[in-house]
Amino acid sequence: MRFFKVLGVLLVLGSGLVVAVWRGWVPLPNVWNPWAPLDVRAPPNLLSRFKLWRLQDDPALCDQVLKTSGLRVSHQADSPADAACPLRNTLRVQGGEVGLSSSFLASCPLAVAFALFERHSLQPAAQAVFGQAVTRVDHLGSFACRNIYNRSSGRLSQHASANALDIAGFRLADGRSISVLKDWPGDGEGARFLRQVRDGACNDFNVVLSPDYNAAHHNHFHLDMGRWWVCR
Repeated sequence: MRFFKVLGVLLVLGSGLVVAVWRGWVPLPNVWNPWAPLDVRAPPNLLSRFKLWRLQDDPALCDQVLKTSGLRVSHQADSPADAACPLRNTLRVQGGEVGLSSSFLASCPLAVAFALFERHSLQPAAQAVFGQAVTRVDHLGSFACRNIYNRSSGRLSQHASANALDIAGFRLADGRSISVLKDWPGDGEGARFLRQVRDGACNDFNVVLSPDYNAAHHNHFHLDMGRWWVCR
């Protein structure tokens, strides 16, 4: 009985603290304040996924966060509501400090997660393994109005809402290309770099699928901001 009384007191105190932080009565550093906008320049922490989730239906908050991302983006018009795969609050990502093989469509959470990945996972991995920066990301696209694995039936892929990106490789500052298809199976620098990139991406995206997952991903990393958490 005493245990439940103590638990009740803790729950009341905890909820009171949450309300106090939310109303601004108790100051917290922005990185540890759940309601403070995400700052892409700060290393991700336990609140990053929650802050990314908040961006999905809040264009104003999205714009505020993008100012810290270094990305060049343009807002896209919403597609008709009766479209097979309607898009809302969608951005076209045109690049940042790292170039892209082409621009891509992205939900706000995907775009911001990509910025986090570029700054806090990709470039540190390149410096650790090669001692130089990545200058370009080669991708296979983001938006595709289709079901998972292009099946004729079943649930829609995260690509159908521009909430996923497939990355095939990277270009280094010295001109070298690192390919998931060619370098993942080896044991050299390229393979070591790609595994560090995959592991780091798991801190930035909700779902990360590599060649270790299945044959369908033998030539790319699938990165998405869906509801599940998977790192394979």
